[in-house]
Amino acid sequence: MDIAVIGSNNTDLTTYITRMPIEGETIEAPDFVIGFGGKGSNQAVAASRLGSEILMLTCVGDDDFGRMYLRNYVDNGISTDHVKQVSGTSGVAPIFVDPESHNRIIIVKGANNGLLPEDVEAVADVIADCSLIVCQLEIRMETTEAAILLGERLGIPVLLNPAPASPELKLELASKCRYFMPNESELALLTGMPTDTDDQVCEAAKILLDAGCEHVIVTLGARGVLWLSNWGDKLKIEPVNVSPVDTTGAGDAFIGCFADSVVRGLGVADAIRRANAYAALSVTRRGTQSSYPDLAAFSNWLGEGEGADASV
Repeated sequence: MDIAVIGSNNTDLTTYITRMPIEGETIEAPDFVIGFGGKGSNQAVAASRLGSEILMLTCVGDDDFGRMYLRNYVDNGISTDHVKQVSGTSGVAPIFVDPESHNRIIIVKGANNGLLPEDVEAVADVIADCSLIVCQLEIRMETTEAAILLGERLGIPVLLNPAPASPELKLELASKCRYFMPNESELALLTGMPTDTDDQVCEAAKILLDAGCEHVIVTLGARGVLWLSNWGDKLKIEPVNVSPVDTTGAGDAFIGCFADSVVRGLGVADAIRRANAYAALSVTRRGTQSSYPDLAAFSNWLGEGEGADASV
């Protein structure tokens, strides 16, 4: 296996709206789609479509959504050997996308809460053969903590995407990760510092670097990506100019591609540029996982350029 992804799955219930209703109002929406999401599974599917071999550790319910998701993993080349199934409902995510491609998302964790620290330990021998562990915060914090501590014990680098933002995440735990990949609001919550400007992001990121993180990679939406390392690297990667259709899952596309890139042996800067381009291509399509291209489609599109970079 190349990458162990220890995280969530959700069935996306996406409604494309003309506008958000006000309180007490009912409006008609032009379109609705059922798809597959969840930050952990999104990142796993993106990396799998680009060629990485994935160990997926997650938990689904015994409902129709859970059975659909098991088939989705198989369809995307991801083994279900370590997908736990429990009684009850699977995770779902009602999503609302407006005409400007902005989204609003509600997460119902469901069976995701059934993934426990002992489930991580149960597959430690398999994870030991992986080159990277990828985690997020859509499962129990203690389970994510178990995954990070396992990576530390086995000497396997950990990538933590601290999303959705949680006050339960402690700096001591985040600092054990080689790659800490928040957006600016998640960075602000963890550090207690403002992150409205690039300079403020750099100051907040230094707290993580001083605590022990090797790389802090902050996604800034339309402002691009900012990377700092504890070796003094500081780089701003500008966004790729595309016409967005649906931005849902773009951050997960970025992380999945970055994970695939580093296990391929790319350096951090090149991995960020590649991931930045992959995320840009994803927002030109509707849906979450349905918007993620495979390696052939992505390679063909890369000829159009990946955007510029500049020193900060």
